[in-house]
Amino acid sequence: MGTTAVIGTAKGGFILRSDDRRTWSVEGPLFKGWKLTTTSRTPAGTYLAATASDVYGTAVHRSRDLAEWEQVETGPAWPAAAEGGGNGEARKLKQIWTFGHGGNRTYAGVDDAGLFASDDDGVSWTPVDGLNEHSTRSGWFPGAGGLCAHAVLVDPADPKRLWCGISAVGVFRSDDGGASWTPKNEGIPIVIEDKSCKDIGRCVHGMVADPKDANTIYRREHVGVFRTRDGGEHWERIENGLPSWFGFPIVMDVPTNTLFLAPLESDEYRMPVDGRLSVYRSRDGGDSWEDASAGLPAEHAYVGVLRGAMAADQDGGVYLGTTGGQVYVSSDGADSWQTLPVTLPRVLSVEVYPS
Repeated sequence: MGTTAVIGTAKGGFILRSDDRRTWSVEGPLFKGWKLTTTSRTPAGTYLAATASDVYGTAVHRSRDLAEWEQVETGPAWPAAAEGGGNGEARKLKQIWTFGHGGNRTYAGVDDAGLFASDDDGVSWTPVDGLNEHSTRSGWFPGAGGLCAHAVLVDPADPKRLWCGISAVGVFRSDDGGASWTPKNEGIPIVIEDKSCKDIGRCVHGMVADPKDANTIYRREHVGVFRTRDGGEHWERIENGLPSWFGFPIVMDVPTNTLFLAPLESDEYRMPVDGRLSVYRSRDGGDSWEDASAGLPAEHAYVGVLRGAMAADQDGGVYLGTTGGQVYVSSDGADSWQTLPVTLPRVLSVEVYPS
C-alpha cells in the first residue's frame, strides 16, 4: 500500500506520493497562488480542500482523485451583518482551518471562529448555531493567529458527542450533535480574562483524541501541554521531559498509542529551542516524553511548525512541514527522519492518506 501526503502552503498545495515512504514523487502546485489551509477525506471517500485568498475569500473544493477539483457553490459563510468577530468587529470568514467527520456529517472550523456542518458530503454547508451564537461569544477574543475554530473532534462511538477548540477562547463540548455547547477548560490557566465568564479565555493550539477512548484528549495550549481522561471535565499538565511546553501541533499514531509534538521556544520567540528542530514522543499517554529527532537539523534551524503541519499515517509514519518550506518524513515512528528534496512556501497543513 502506498502513501499520499497533501501539503498545504501559503501559495498552494503539493502532493507527495510514495510506495515505500523513502522515495517520493512531487506534484503541484494545486490552487496555485492560493492558501491551501487544510484537506480531508470524508467517510464517503471524497477529498475536501479549503482555500483562502485575501482578495477572493474562502472556498471549499471537492475531488474524488486529488486531480480534478470542483468548487462548491454553497460553502461556509457568515451573514453580512453578523457580529462577534472579535475586538468588536463584524464577523468575516477569513480561513477554513479544519474539517472533522462524525457519522455522515462533516464539520468545518473557521476563522472568524465558528462551526459549519455538511450532511451531503461537502456540497453544502449550514451554520452550527449552538456554538456560533454561544452566550459567551461577546467575550471571544482572537489570539496572534486570529479568532480560529481550528480543532474539531468527534466521538467515533457517538457522533453526537463532539469537541471544538478555539483560540483564544477554549474548548467546548456538545453532547447533542451541536445543538448546545459547554466550555470544558477546568485546569487550564486563563490567558485572556473575561470578567463576565471565567470558563473561557484560554488559547488552544492543538488537540488530538484517542479514538479508542474519546474521553482521553491531548491538548496543546498557549501555556502548556494537557490531558483529560473524562471528556474535558478536568485537565492536567503532561510536560515531563519536554525542553519547552510551547508549540502547536500534537498528533497520535493510533495503533501504538504514541504521541508526537514539535516544541518551540516560548511565545516570545516561536522557534526551535537552541536552533535545533526537534520532535518529542510519548509512549505512555503523555506521562513522559523523549527526544525523537535523529535526522532532523541539529543546529541553525530557526523555523516554526504550525498547528496543522504535522501528521501521522497510523502505520509508523510521521510527517512534518515547517514555516521555511522544509518537509521531513519518518517511516519508523520517529526513530529516524529523512529530508524530502523540496523547498515549499510556508507549510500550513499536512494530511496523509493511504493510496
